[in-house]
Amino acid sequence: MTPADDTESTLKSPTVFALFTICLWIGLFSFGGGLSAWIHREFVTRRRWITEDEFMNGLALGQILPGANITNLTVYIGQRLLGPRGAAAALLGLLVGPFLAVIALVSLYETFADLAWLHRGLSGAAAVAIGLMFAVAVKGARRAARAYVPSLVMAATVIAVGFLKWPLLPVVAVLGVISVAMAFLRSDV
Repeated sequence: MTPADDTESTLKSPTVFALFTICLWIGLFSFGGGLSAWIHREFVTRRRWITEDEFMNGLALGQILPGANITNLTVYIGQRLLGPRGAAAALLGLLVGPFLAVIALVSLYETFADLAWLHRGLSGAAAVAIGLMFAVAVKGARRAARAYVPSLVMAATVIAVGFLKWPLLPVVAVLGVISVAMAFLRSDV
């Protein structure tokens, strides 16, 4: 049995309610981003419901599809785990709590908007979210760095978008096609 086979055999399958509850918890208690790191921790590390590769594939797919990356990722995970009902449960869980919380918080914010400590607290929450996103980016970069082609595609994307300021969509379209073509050529399909 290979290590990959061993990982696959230890994966557990959740109930619809458990999937909904975890996504509700994530949606309610995450602020300003960093959701992908939390989703990784809950689904890959703590519960072992999906593998690291499945998570990274879902994250990449969620980023290239239209819509919010995190909702795309939770739909992907829900679909992988429990099919259409899992996708619906994950998405509903992720969105229903924040929907109700935002309505309540906007009302409160209007009352306390002039308080300096509130603005400092929101700045701190934003810093934490950036740190969590950085952690996921580092994990993705480590995974991509294991192979030559993904490392080159990653470096080309950073250079083209980050330094040369080329538009993201055409860069991703071109490099995505190249990356998929190279992966297809390397496979035994």
